[in-house]
Amino acid sequence: MELSDIAKRFRVDKQDAFRLSDHKSDETFGLDKDRGKAMFEDALEKLHALQEAFYADDRFSMLIVLQAMDAAGKDGVIEHVIGAFNPQGCEVHPFKAPNEEERAHDFLWRFARRLPEHGRIGVFNRSYYEDVLVVRVHPEFLGKQAQSNDIWTQRYDSISSFERHLVGNGTSVLKFFLNLSRGEQRDRFLDRIDTPEKNWKFSMGDVRERALWPKYMDAYQDAIRATATSDAPWFVVPADRKWFGRLVVAAVLVDALERLKPAFPKVGADALKELQAARKALAAEK
Repeated sequence: MELSDIAKRFRVDKQDAFRLSDHKSDETFGLDKDRGKAMFEDALEKLHALQEAFYADDRFSMLIVLQAMDAAGKDGVIEHVIGAFNPQGCEVHPFKAPNEEERAHDFLWRFARRLPEHGRIGVFNRSYYEDVLVVRVHPEFLGKQAQSNDIWTQRYDSISSFERHLVGNGTSVLKFFLNLSRGEQRDRFLDRIDTPEKNWKFSMGDVRERALWPKYMDAYQDAIRATATSDAPWFVVPADRKWFGRLVVAAVLVDALERLKPAFPKVGADALKELQAARKALAAEK
């Protein structure tokens, strides 16, 4: 089994055909933990090397979108997968509720300001998709924003147009939904409560949102169904097993970077002469 096989298995790139119930949150694609960990270590080595070339190449950019219910493992993915990248070429942006200035603009504005430059990889820990997920479950969050009967369809269209614009200008868009089961979320919440070092991660708001689970699943299904394209695909990542979820994300990133074929810039003849002159001068030093 290759990393590209894993990436392909969990890719969703066709609209109107997606059903969340078809995707198991505890799937491991036939791998056991030992084999999975070995593949993961191999993937991290490849990611590090690929990102160095990607940064030096300076032709493309990449946007990684992480979406999930609470406790699904977004922070773990950032630490254990994104951590393989050189921080100089990668920026992580965690998005929370919009502030007053951000609410005074269209819902995409605050995200457009944080897009990665050429040669860099940007990670959105939550993203503009919150505006068709949390806001859909809690329409009161719309506040003074313009509302209509088809506001969600309008927002899906805006998101798709936004992503199409990014792809057309050299940004690879990779979107991950960490698919956690309700039972596994319960166990992780209990662990946060029972482990003093993790108490800070938990709030009663998490429990209140958990009660709205069916509404969130409907919102995720509709959002993925409406915005999955070949240029900006979704990857529905089984998240009940942390080791496997991280492997899937790493496999997708390796596959995407390899397809871009990043290369270190070639040095011209004049520059080569300068390098040789510099080498001769340095070698002559005592």
